[in-house]
Amino acid sequence: MSAEGTEPRYVISIAARILGVQTHTLRYYERVGVVEPQRSQGNIRLYSERDIDILRRIKTLVDDLGVNLAGVEVILRMMQHLDQLQNQVGKLESEVKRLRR
Repeated sequence: MSAEGTEPRYVISIAARILGVQTHTLRYYERVGVVEPQRSQGNIRLYSERDIDILRRIKTLVDDLGVNLAGVEVILRMMQHLDQLQNQVGKLESEVKRLRR
């Protein structure tokens, strides 16, 4: 995702409305550590597009697949690790192409 996807832009009430959840659900997700919104100078939670995407994944895992939050945390870490590995593979493939020339 581009850098603009990490710009904080939604207060908790708007993020909750976008996701179709209650604000206390988002606070709970933050408390257990599966999402960490940025904070304004006035300590207001601000969610980015990236945060919204992560929360959509969490909502799908919990609501549709019945995964508990401990499982969600493991799955999110595995997805993050997989993304990192895919980036490394892409870099290595580019390096191999460069060296073959």
